[in-house]
Amino acid sequence: MGNGPAPFSDIGKRAKDLLYKDYNFDQKFSLSIPSTTGLGLVATGLKKDQIFVGDINTLYKSGNTIVDVKVDTYSNVTTKITVNDILHGTKAALSFNIPDHKSGKLYVHYVHPHVAIDSSIGLNPSPQLEVSAAIGSKDLCLGAEVGFNTTSASFTKYNAGIAFNRPDFSAALMLADKGQNLKASYIHYVDRPDGLTVAAEITHRFSSFENRFTIGSSQSIDPVTVLKTRFSDDGKAALQVQRAWRPNSLITLSAEYDSTKIFGSSTRLGLGLALKP
Repeated sequence: MGNGPAPFSDIGKRAKDLLYKDYNFDQKFSLSIPSTTGLGLVATGLKKDQIFVGDINTLYKSGNTIVDVKVDTYSNVTTKITVNDILHGTKAALSFNIPDHKSGKLYVHYVHPHVAIDSSIGLNPSPQLEVSAAIGSKDLCLGAEVGFNTTSASFTKYNAGIAFNRPDFSAALMLADKGQNLKASYIHYVDRPDGLTVAAEITHRFSSFENRFTIGSSQSIDPVTVLKTRFSDDGKAALQVQRAWRPNSLITLSAEYDSTKIFGSSTRLGLGLALKP
């Protein structure tokens, strides 16, 4: 991508990742087995309440082509074939699910020094079209996305946003949910040995004049352990400890306390284990 803008989906992503990424309040396990022959394998299992679901994902790379196949607990097969550099700065992908014969979708991604465009269209009799674009540079970019249902001739979504990125901070403003919500996010990288990072997200809902906010932080306790915290105006506080107990393998503990719950359990706990030999 160089000095060009990131895709529209990356606007506000830095703050969102710090506030929400890897917080898991169930039991999750994943095993990744890379291969020098171009064939990789990832097995994932998730236990939620008394239900256990899982999937096996294989990834094959050959030249400019990537084939990604996933089989889940219910015998559904999801396949995605990606071809890079079809034209300069352009890649395309085709995805489909078995046995759902109407699930086919075509993706096209184009990157230019000052433009990033993503588009997708369903390969069925009533396709849905989605297009997003961002213009500018890696420091300042402006973007928008739309979704259009060709059957009902109606827009399923339209959002717009702007982001300003610097080495020590990133700020973003997003008009989301068909113009119903205005979201502002900010993340700041503090110049400290422990890598302290703080982030905040504020949402204003025009229809109800409601304001919501979430703040969080991340810092290293030691070279292999990261502590994250999160607080929101709805009375919830969350904590996450992630430790690399061996190279490329992570164990993640998550906890959340809901101060508004009078009846029932006000605390949720989760464990995630990711292994990569």
